[in-house]
Amino acid sequence: MAKRLVKTDLCFLGILLLVLITGCIFFYAHNHKDGAVAVVTVAGEYYGTYPLEKDCRIEIKTNEIVTNILEIHDGKADMTDANCPDYLCVHQRAISKANETIVCLPNQVVVEIKGADTAEFDSMT
Repeated sequence: MAKRLVKTDLCFLGILLLVLITGCIFFYAHNHKDGAVAVVTVAGEYYGTYPLEKDCRIEIKTNEIVTNILEIHDGKADMTDANCPDYLCVHQRAISKANETIVCLPNQVVVEIKGADTAEFDSMT
């Protein structure tokens, strides 16, 4: 025997949905802080840190061959060129918020935005 939804059930579901949407908006607004620097790693090894406030063009090299070109302009980091076969990293949008990344898997290049208050190392217990 199926029970039909009554007005109180619909009100409860509406309030629950409103609380979830409000929570998502709050979480998104407080966890997307502007970044300060772009940290580049190649094959898991540190390559360099570049401030987002200074416009520049970085040629990322592996074995003396330029594999990727990262441009920083208007406070955003953007992968503009790569010698990989799929160009997925080039088609990603420019990033500027803390913890956003651009990844080029074939060349093993990762660009991650770090905030001004981001610690370099996490504590372990």
